[in-house]
Amino acid sequence: MFDTKLTDSIRDRTARITVIGQGYVGLPLAVEFASAGFAVTGLDVDLDRIETLNAGQSYSPDVDSEALATLLRAGRYEATSSFAALERSDVVIICVPTPLRKSKDPDISFVIAAAEQAALRFRPGQLVILESTTYPGTTEELLLPAFEARGAQVGVNFFLAFSPERIDPGNRSFKVRDIAKVVGGITPTCSRLATLLYRQIIGTVVEVSSPKVAELAKLYENVFRNVNIALANEFALMCRRLGVSTREVIDAAATKPFGFVPFYPGPGIGGHCIPIDPNYLAWKMRLNGYEARFIHLADEINRSMPDYVIELVSEALNERRHCLNGARILVLGVAYKRGIGDIRESPALEILGRLRERGAEASYADPYVPAVVLHGAELKTVEITDAALEAADCVLILTDHPEFDYQRIVNVASLVVDTRSATQGCPAAAGHVIRL
Repeated sequence: MFDTKLTDSIRDRTARITVIGQGYVGLPLAVEFASAGFAVTGLDVDLDRIETLNAGQSYSPDVDSEALATLLRAGRYEATSSFAALERSDVVIICVPTPLRKSKDPDISFVIAAAEQAALRFRPGQLVILESTTYPGTTEELLLPAFEARGAQVGVNFFLAFSPERIDPGNRSFKVRDIAKVVGGITPTCSRLATLLYRQIIGTVVEVSSPKVAELAKLYENVFRNVNIALANEFALMCRRLGVSTREVIDAAATKPFGFVPFYPGPGIGGHCIPIDPNYLAWKMRLNGYEARFIHLADEINRSMPDYVIELVSEALNERRHCLNGARILVLGVAYKRGIGDIRESPALEILGRLRERGAEASYADPYVPAVVLHGAELKTVEITDAALEAADCVLILTDHPEFDYQRIVNVASLVVDTRSATQGCPAAAGHVIRL
């Protein structure tokens, strides 16, 4: 009975949806459902964020403010900090952060808090979906008991599934609707309902046999990227010792039409997925008496890259009879990737902080990040003028934002250390541009 009623309300798009967490994942998802005709509530504990969203202002690169304002005016989207919204929801989707503790153990406190709030307000007939990336077993071991304690009978009057988020912030080619969705429900009915829901906004939805399979699929995606980035980073170290261009070698290898996927080196890994998610799996495997060796090695290599970049800058300065201590260094980009202002886990911040610790007069320019706080002190972005480029003993490219004029940078700066191959196509005077 409950599944039939929910099926009908999803199909005719009268089901009320609450998305817990209105960050880089939850907001685009909520807006996509609202755009499809559902009544959607975005729930978040950040009061400033709620105020901003209800004013029709988006902070996400994947949500247009005008589109958000239109949905607000139409009454199809609202933002709130009140968990009372869960009481009238037919569907609850959890999209909260899952960071690591300093010990590299999973911190799933946000997931637990969200699940507890939803369970407190459980009413028969609800579909609950966890999208937050977490260790395999979370959905069945933590969420299911919380709802069962409130009288929920999974597959009967309550439906629970896991469907990993796959958002790539700032990627204009692949938005929510363009990325295939993986769904794993506790029971076949749970999977069917979750699949039906996502098919209202996404063309391809793939059902798997269990939440654990879906949880592992997400982790494997990011382990794959983490390991291959680490390989590219280590390859860069080897190419430097052999006096060969890393980019040229990788581009040559990439001409093979099968059996090869190009990954490129960089100053480290950032964002909320690649540096974090593999450690969730490694932690879970340790509990099962197994050491995930590839994950540990990749993490070690990738986290060593900031030190390598500083070494590269120091050696380049030394060759020009400059000392790192006192050197004027202009860092270009502090976001973890191009085209967005997300600084979560950004290796650029670590590098900028260490340069300043070692006595360098380091400043930064980033069109997406107006200010950062390092060791308690606020730094503000500077303008990339010819005077600023000429004054710098070294211009260090850490994020390859499309707004930067790389040819002008190469022409004006006396020394450029490029960790992103952003200057690859720029004719340059011999010796003053050093690439990772």
